[in-house]
This record gives sequence, C-alpha cells and structure tokens, in this order.
Amino acid sequence: MKKYFFLFSIFFLLTVSCKKTTTEPTTTTPEDFSFLRGADISYLPEIRAAQFNAKNTAGQTEDMLSTLRNAGANTFRLRIWVNPADGHSGFAEVKQLANEIKSTGAKVWLTVHYSDTWADPANQTKPSAWSNLPFQQLKDSVYQYTKKIVTEINPEYIQIGNEINNGFLWPDGKYTQLTYMKLLLQEGIRAVRENSTTMKIMIHYAGHQEALAFYSSMNNIDYDIIALSYYPKWHGKSLDSLSNSISVLKTTFHKDVIIAETSYPFTFNWNDWTNNVIGSNNEIISTYPATNEGQKNYLMDLKTHLKTNSNAIGFCYWGGEWVSFKGSTATNGSSWENQALWDFTGKALPAIEVFK
Repeated sequence: MKKYFFLFSIFFLLTVSCKKTTTEPTTTTPEDFSFLRGADISYLPEIRAAQFNAKNTAGQTEDMLSTLRNAGANTFRLRIWVNPADGHSGFAEVKQLANEIKSTGAKVWLTVHYSDTWADPANQTKPSAWSNLPFQQLKDSVYQYTKKIVTEINPEYIQIGNEINNGFLWPDGKYTQLTYMKLLLQEGIRAVRENSTTMKIMIHYAGHQEALAFYSSMNNIDYDIIALSYYPKWHGKSLDSLSNSISVLKTTFHKDVIIAETSYPFTFNWNDWTNNVIGSNNEIISTYPATNEGQKNYLMDLKTHLKTNSNAIGFCYWGGEWVSFKGSTATNGSSWENQALWDFTGKALPAIEVFK
C-alpha cells in the first residue's frame, strides 16, 4: 500500500508542477492613436548621412527616430518634393523613411508641397517639370503624382499642399483665383479617395486668426482634418486664443483639428554661422523663457490646451531634428538649431517628454 501511495504522490506533484509552469498567452494593448503626438523628421536622412552623434536624455548615443519613438511619439511627418535638386525629400527618400517609420508601429503623415522646394504662404512655385503645362495637364499631373504617393507610400495622413493660405501651384492655383485653386485641390483629393478608403486628408493653413474665413471658402472641398501651423512669433502669443479658434473651427465645420507645425526655442544662442529664425524675447511668449524648461513648459501647456480646452486631435513638432549637423562654421546650416529637440552637445532635451 505504501508503494502505491508513494507513486500517487509523485504523480500528483508532477501534475501540479506542470500546471504551475504553464503560461497564459500574452496580449499587448494596441497603441492609442486617438491623440497624435507627432514630430516632423524630414531632415533625418541628411543628419544620418552626416554621422551626427545624437544622444537620448541619458546621454547614450541613439538614433533620433528611436529616441522620439521611445519618448512616446506615435506619428511622424515628412515633406515630399517633386524633383528636389539634391534628392533630399524626394520620392525615393521619403518612401524609404516612411517604410522605416511604419516598421516601428508609428503612423506616417506626408505633407505634399507640389513643388521642387519649400512651399509656404510666401512661396508656391510649380515643379519645373510642370511649369509650362496647360491647366488640364497640370490637373492631371496633380492627380497622377498624388496617386503614386497614395499607392506606393500609403501614408495614414496626407496634406494636399503645405500652408496654402495663398493657394498653391502658382500662378494657376493662387487663392485670388479660387475656382482654379479648388479644381487643383480636388484632383489631389480625388487621387486619394479613389485609391484609399482609410487615408485621412488634411488641408493646411498657417495661423489661426484668419482660418475661419479660409476654411469657409473651402466649403465644397472633401477633406477630413483642419491642419494649422502655430508659431507664437507669427500667429499670436495666446494659447487661450488658439484654443478658442480651434473650438470655433470644430463647431463651424464639424472637422477634427490638429496643430501641424509648432516649435519653441530652448536658447537664443547659436551653434553654427547660419542666422536663426528666432533670437529675441519679443518673438516668444513671456511666460515661457528660452530655456530648457521654458521650451518644455510651452509644449506641455500647448498639449494641455489642445486636449482639454479645444479637444483637438494632436500636434506635430516641426524642426526638432534640425540641429547644426553641418558643423559649427556652416553658413548654410540650421536656422532652427535653437528650436531643435537636441541641445548643442547632441543630447535630447527635456521637452521630448511632451510625447508621453
């Protein structure tokens, strides 16, 4: 009898042991994209090529994309130019970086400039290859180019134009020729709608004070998101005023609103011989000095205003990666170095906590 009891005991212990070592399948919580915490990283390929030694907040060498992703950024914005002189921000480079971003699980947001270079309220130059096209062919070029972006890069978010306050594809698409501007916009939008059922379309305006009138003029344009640039130097120094404008836009047009571009200085000093865009106290908000903490506090308070006061769907930091990667003597370096998210030693600044 003792023999059978002994064998039974061994069997029982083995059974219990097996049950203890059995592990339940692990499940991961899907990442929350209801509020977009974005960074424009369009300069990253050039910075990598220059072998700039970027570091995280702990001072460890780390790629900028990894640092931003680890900090909590969930969306990355890239500009795309039609035929840039040096290839940077061209189709091939953007497609490669977009695929890398997707591999991290983050979302891709493209701002299509419809130009070979910078497009903004003061500059909307046609791509050289399109410069002499009749209007019907220009419309077709917008459609075919946008279709290629949609089908081959397939971003989650796409801007049809960049800061188009005064139109785009000048002179045909100037805002003063609103009918023609909207026909060009509609060709880009049609290319998206016919080739994607999920991609969100943004119309991007720089500023907020006059945005109500601008978006009122877009009343028959099919888009999803109102995208605004907000820089205190140019667009007012009141976060409350910005929040109020966003609330009015949401209520009036029943569209989501996002801050597509913003930035803030951590110093007025410089790290190369290229003139900086911002360099004095009268260009910033007085309650947020140009210090590490001032930069961080501005972004934290902006995020609070967007989430709490105006119920916007997110923000994107512009130029965070645009450090002085060409060296301290460069006269064609960064005009944004003192608004980057890395300091002059290459170390990530406390402001990246805004992406949490």
